[in-house]
Amino acid sequence: MKSKPDRFKSVWDALADTPEEAANLRVRAELMDKIIHLIASNGWTQADAAIHCKVTQPRINDLVRGKISRFSLDALVNIAAALGQHVHVELEAV
Repeated sequence: MKSKPDRFKSVWDALADTPEEAANLRVRAELMDKIIHLIASNGWTQADAAIHCKVTQPRINDLVRGKISRFSLDALVNIAAALGQHVHVELEAV
């Protein structure tokens, strides 16, 4: 008899080893998504975005391809700040 598959609240909970790691992944993914949206809404090429974000074009390529493991939360906050964005952190009980 087969056992039921595990159920997770989110994909991040399934991928992470700890709730803390899942929370970090969740925040990084959200920040990456918002930065990608800013790049797209400005119509920038990856080279243009790299200049505005103060990183290299290959770094932007990693960002738009969703390579979350290559970005720390600090790095993403720095990119957002380079784009003139204010990063706001809010805590809520789970």
